[in-house]
Amino acid sequence: MRLSLNDFIAPESARHAEEARSENARRGTRRGPANASELREMRPATLGGSTTVEANGRRVPVRIHEPRGRPNGVYLHLHGGGFYLGVTAQDDERDQRLADALGVVVVGVEYRLAPEHPWPAAPDDAETAARWLIDHAEERFGTRRMVIGGFSAGATLAVTTLLRLRDHPFAGAALQFGTYDLSGLTPAGRLIANEYFIEAYAGQAPDRTVPDISPIYGDLRGLPPLLMVVGALDVLLEDNLAMAARVAAVGEVDLRVYPESLHGFTNRDTKMARAARDDIERWLAARLS
Repeated sequence: MRLSLNDFIAPESARHAEEARSENARRGTRRGPANASELREMRPATLGGSTTVEANGRRVPVRIHEPRGRPNGVYLHLHGGGFYLGVTAQDDERDQRLADALGVVVVGVEYRLAPEHPWPAAPDDAETAARWLIDHAEERFGTRRMVIGGFSAGATLAVTTLLRLRDHPFAGAALQFGTYDLSGLTPAGRLIANEYFIEAYAGQAPDRTVPDISPIYGDLRGLPPLLMVVGALDVLLEDNLAMAARVAAVGEVDLRVYPESLHGFTNRDTKMARAARDDIERWLAARLS
């Protein structure tokens, strides 16, 4: 079998490449905060409207978006932000749109952020929300069908949650450009080894190759089917390719690469971003059917 990157690019997405290229040029290069001072300036205000849930003696705030009518499933969503930025409220509009489009309940997790709350705080909170859903989804929402997913750091946390919950009931995981090696030891991991978000999140960890930090080192057997979405220009492309290869050796993965697309591209108002979001919705709908 011969493979190239083009084998993972949907032919129709090439139609949107020129618009994506123009948008990249307009926006220029952007980066996250490089130190604690910049981080404080970039953090958004915390918004109300969360519900606190509990499992195994731990509590975590979540935001719940319900569809019109009886739901046919639940999507556990983990927001992005490099483990040190972001709030799940930033995804309220998208989460409600997804809830209405698929007829699912979307539960967004307000996990704790580094450096105030370094690893393992975020995966602890993600696990707590997942266990709460496992225990209460049927009585609360009338369904036991569940999927999980995340955006950037949230995709990483989605995988660590599945690795912690070996007997999980999740039917699939939609992962948007996660980072799977925070150790800096693989070629892909070395591309981001000096980023401040890693120091803030896992700087105190004695071993960053533990799967709870860097899922690429984990035993990936038993994961549900994965959808992995990443841009061809994302610094995390190689990391996602490596993770997809490891999953493919023991399970099921659908890898989709989008041309002329940078990290976080699915948040943009472009045809490429809309095409990727439509692909994610269709994939999730199939997993819940």
